[in-house]
Amino acid sequence: MTRWSNWAGTATASPLRVHRPRDTAAIAEAIGRSAADGRRLRPLGSGHSFTAIAAADSDAMDLTGWTGIASADVAKGLVTVRSGTTLKQLNAELDALGLAMTNLGDIDAQTVAGAISTGTHGTGARLGGLATQIAALELVLADGTVVTCSADERPDLFAAARVGLGALGVISTVTLQCEPSFLLSAQERPEPLEQVLEGFDQFADENDHFEFYWFPYGKNALVKRNNRLPAGSERRPLTKLKEFVDYEVTENIAFGGLCRLGRAVPKLVQPLGRFASNILSAREYSDTSHRVFVTHRGVRFVESEFAIPREALHDVFSELRAFVPKLENPVAFPVEVRVAAADDIWLSTANGRDSAYIAIHQFVGMPYREYFAGFASIVGEVGGRPHWGKMHDLDAATLRSRYPRFDDFLRVRKEVDPAGVFTNTYLDRVLGTA
Repeated sequence: MTRWSNWAGTATASPLRVHRPRDTAAIAEAIGRSAADGRRLRPLGSGHSFTAIAAADSDAMDLTGWTGIASADVAKGLVTVRSGTTLKQLNAELDALGLAMTNLGDIDAQTVAGAISTGTHGTGARLGGLATQIAALELVLADGTVVTCSADERPDLFAAARVGLGALGVISTVTLQCEPSFLLSAQERPEPLEQVLEGFDQFADENDHFEFYWFPYGKNALVKRNNRLPAGSERRPLTKLKEFVDYEVTENIAFGGLCRLGRAVPKLVQPLGRFASNILSAREYSDTSHRVFVTHRGVRFVESEFAIPREALHDVFSELRAFVPKLENPVAFPVEVRVAAADDIWLSTANGRDSAYIAIHQFVGMPYREYFAGFASIVGEVGGRPHWGKMHDLDAATLRSRYPRFDDFLRVRKEVDPAGVFTNTYLDRVLGTA
């Protein structure tokens, strides 16, 4: 029996068996044995989801031995990658090929299969989440068969599996539509929150990638604008010293120290939040895209994130600002706001609508339940959809009303996994029992 925990410590499990396949045949064999014995199986990923989506009560599958790029057509930008590959490894291998992902989130610890299965996304009003960059998937189904799906081959399975929650089968490989490597210019600076909110729609539309962080109790937001540079532009990265001071010292060591102080003495959280908001620094640089997208996160936290219709952002954010000061326990972590374009993936949080994402956080070990529940109530009024890998309490009955293709997903699930081999307690709640 192996004890498993996710990154944030919000989910644990003690699977009875851990399968460690190193090829597709071994994946199929492990699934076949589990199914034949009436056991359930969950792929572990990297454990970076805050929910118990990967928690295995019977069999777990560790894909850390199944990594790397399997094939690449550099001219077409089509890259097939093994499912256990982390985004960090993928970015490095794509870089060596002169290729890049069109868009990324700011964390690269996830496996590529885990990231797409939970709906991981970055920011960009004209861009979708990672799953929109998928050209094809290879899955191993509950009966051990290996199938491929794409927009042209088994399109319903493709529409479901691109954000499949690991409920349809074990992803073996992912074929991504990549593009030639490119540079991003990065502009990060503090700005008055009121000014950011007033210009939000303009800022989101005129920048390739736009987001901001609001520090509760402070008047400023940290605003990030990332934009593509023309081919042939000169790379102007941060100096090693500037990078170390701004990211490691300020955003990890110093900020972590403030959070620990606030956890020990809660009455200091509000003045510390105002202090953090007032000392935000500015920086401008340009670098290879993935080096700009990704930021090291050394301070542990818990997180809840919902996608809302983009036009509802101002009302929702106003309610959140009014709610935070009323909490019994103060909030030590900033709120992150991003945007994404509508897509057609059945369980994507941006399905059918241009979306704004609001992510709230709390420093690990500090009370968060009142905060997260209140936030869920606020976004629920506008049909908010929770990120599948981040904390929420919604069940299948509620989620069905928020996803137009929810029952289509369940139909495909019933077809490919009629006995519920790939379910667990979390999926039983959000999808209903198989």
